[in-house]
Amino acid sequence: MKSMFLRLSLGALLALSAFAQTKLAIINTQKALLDTAEIKKAQVDLEAKYKPRTDALKKLDTELQDIQARLSAGAGKLAPQVEADLQTQGQRKQRDLQRGQEDLQADVERDRQEILARAGQRMQEVIKKLAEEKGLDVVVDTSNTIYFKPALEISADATMAYDKAHPAK
Repeated sequence: MKSMFLRLSLGALLALSAFAQTKLAIINTQKALLDTAEIKKAQVDLEAKYKPRTDALKKLDTELQDIQARLSAGAGKLAPQVEADLQTQGQRKQRDLQRGQEDLQADVERDRQEILARAGQRMQEVIKKLAEEKGLDVVVDTSNTIYFKPALEISADATMAYDKAHPAK
């Protein structure tokens, strides 16, 4: 019994000493990626790409609000045919607005996912290279970490290394 306890204790000590020599770093991969110049530029580019559609949807929304205001202001005063025409126009504009918003959201999300997938793969490569350069044995993402010393975090280093390896064009 005593020898088994001694072996378990010795094994635990060996495991702890091996862990103590392990160089560990923590990274917030999402933050590191979103802070890159490439992602910031991609966001600006996406906004510019979809601005005409966004503006058209804003105009359509304004037209819909105008129709609703005319219907409210003219309640009981408008000829039945005029009121019916305004309601039909309002329904059509409401339907067009909803479809336009859904299509825009889907297109933006598709483009955003493509950008993030490509950049995410690049970030993984950058993190691996950074870990090798720093002689790290393990890099853990903050999403699965309860506590860590801030000195262990390499998110800013990863962002700088990414920007160097993949400058925004």
